[in-house]
Amino acid sequence: MSQIVAGPLAPRRRSIQVDVGGVCVGGNGVVVVQSMTNTDTADIEATVKQVAALAKAGSELVRITVDRDEAAKAVPHIVEALDKQGVKVPLIGDFHYIGHTLLRENPDCAAALAKYRINPGNVGFKDKKDKQFSSIIETALRFDKAIRIGVNWGSLDQELLTTLMDENARLSEPKDAREVMYEAMVSSALLSAARAQEIGLGANKIILSAKVSSVQDLIAVNTMLANRCDYALHLGLTEAGMGSKGIVASSAAMGILLQQGIGDTIRFSLTPEPGGERTNEVRASQQLLQTMGLRAFVPVVAACPGCGRTTSTVFQELARDVETMIQERMPSWRLSYPGVEKLNLAVMGCIVNGPGESKHADIGISLPGTGETPAAPVFIDGKKAMTLRGPNIADAFKEIVEDYIEKRFGAGKVVGSKERENLTN
Repeated sequence: MSQIVAGPLAPRRRSIQVDVGGVCVGGNGVVVVQSMTNTDTADIEATVKQVAALAKAGSELVRITVDRDEAAKAVPHIVEALDKQGVKVPLIGDFHYIGHTLLRENPDCAAALAKYRINPGNVGFKDKKDKQFSSIIETALRFDKAIRIGVNWGSLDQELLTTLMDENARLSEPKDAREVMYEAMVSSALLSAARAQEIGLGANKIILSAKVSSVQDLIAVNTMLANRCDYALHLGLTEAGMGSKGIVASSAAMGILLQQGIGDTIRFSLTPEPGGERTNEVRASQQLLQTMGLRAFVPVVAACPGCGRTTSTVFQELARDVETMIQERMPSWRLSYPGVEKLNLAVMGCIVNGPGESKHADIGISLPGTGETPAAPVFIDGKKAMTLRGPNIADAFKEIVEDYIEKRFGAGKVVGSKERENLTN
């Protein structure tokens, strides 16, 4: 019988630290959350609005499409408008095919961006490839910018792939075609990074990514890449999909890599629902990192899933109300109450697990299940503090949470164990 061994996260892979507009990626830093707009970048107002929303949701880097001259000319105006709003999130320019021309002809755009993202598979073809790649690297050197060399499964360097396939065919024991594809992706990234360094770009200005749309492929190719370099790595499925499918696929793939210590920055490339919020991909990234214990972004709410003992919807409504309160209040809490993101709450539905889960949380409430006494004990720092009754339990509990946050995290105050005991009296 096989033995299952559970253990802590593997030590973070030591990568070279890259400064992206004041945000540190790699080194001993935290895993950075990034996202991408889906507005037409030439539409300045719409792009500013979406970047600001993504930044407010917690995106630490935001990528925008720069696909034509109008978009490139809009970039400095977007940065200026964001500055006026106090939004300081670094912007990454996403360039394909004509990035060398757009950067050369729009120096204000090149200066305003914090990083350029280029794809070795379409930066140039045949004899133009090195010239156009070199042009982008030289622009990065001129403006002291970082580069992400992003290899994609769907737009792989066909010349390199053909060479590797031919070499593989001549072997006495040829490898599986998928293995050759992995090698092509890794080689494309590493050869491009080596060429960038030959031109003069430092390793501390280079981030690599190797993106595919399959979970197992992403794990395999990024494990190979991590074993063969110490560049900072960006993780993400190219097309994760919509809704729960996209979230589950991204979490499965990146969760395994992060557990192994691989990955310096991540993005959930979720297909938005019609009219859905783009910020969902930011929250999904944060939730993955927080549930894995890698970072803390917002207070965590443990909530009962419900069963036949909880036919009332009271606990569901309270859990929803608490989540909504956290989402609405977090921007001001973050400024006023440092450390509040590490708060743990519990909203439970009956006596089976309710008191126990509530004791494990900083603040927990155990609502009465079907047939139980209509009373809701509240636990603070592991001890029963009070019992709530009546029709206003939800409002009373939210007031208790607000009061606890003020006393524990307010005015830079560090609450000791004795002071916390006083909160339960």
